[in-house]
Amino acid sequence: MNKLSIVGIGPGSYENMTIRADRVLRECTLIVGYTVYVGLVRACYPDKEYAATPMTHEVQRCQLALKAAKSGRRTALICSGDSGIYGMAALAHELRGESDDPAIEIIPGVTAACSGAALLGAPLGQDFAAISLSDRMTSWEQIEAKLEAAANAGFCIALYNPASRHRPGHLRRACGVLLRCLPETTVCGIAESIGREGEAVRLLSLGKLQEDMQAGMFSTVFIGNRQTRVIAGAMVTPRGDRDV
Repeated sequence: MNKLSIVGIGPGSYENMTIRADRVLRECTLIVGYTVYVGLVRACYPDKEYAATPMTHEVQRCQLALKAAKSGRRTALICSGDSGIYGMAALAHELRGESDDPAIEIIPGVTAACSGAALLGAPLGQDFAAISLSDRMTSWEQIEAKLEAAANAGFCIALYNPASRHRPGHLRRACGVLLRCLPETTVCGIAESIGREGEAVRLLSLGKLQEDMQAGMFSTVFIGNRQTRVIAGAMVTPRGDRDV
């Protein structure tokens, strides 16, 4: 049976890739992905054929992978982090529609909420929400409503896609929304280039985060809740809202 494997490669370093993801990439003959992600795996799998498309070409990328798999090629479509969390899995299913050719196999990976949290300490120790600040597919009004609802409900928040060249002010706007519900002293953290060259973390307050202009495409931002605190330099959210 023809099959397309949609593979979450984690944050980008080989040691943070799952064993299953590695096995699938070793077995395939063609690896399709966003240009940056292809660059991250090429050295580990030098004998493979690669096809890459730039940012905003997700539909073409999926169509290319589906067509190759349908023709009988052992094809892997790679995604940063997890293949289903802001990844290509949903789009591939939509584009294939009700057909069962090729079969679609989803290979999960370590998403930035997990890998970034591990660098910062334990910021997601209780219920949390993952929210993307990209308004390319979702209106800003919807994003703002999600931010406000999550903050009011006491969720910790992992912010994906906090800023880019075309969205330099989105993180500042998001902080403005959160400050309606949370104090300026709320503990926040930024994980940069997780698992890649330039990996770094910073801790700061929500008030300071609103003024921070350094977060970019390869940043994941963590907003604590009212119980989150700094313990020996680590961002920690207790497992519940009762005293230990």
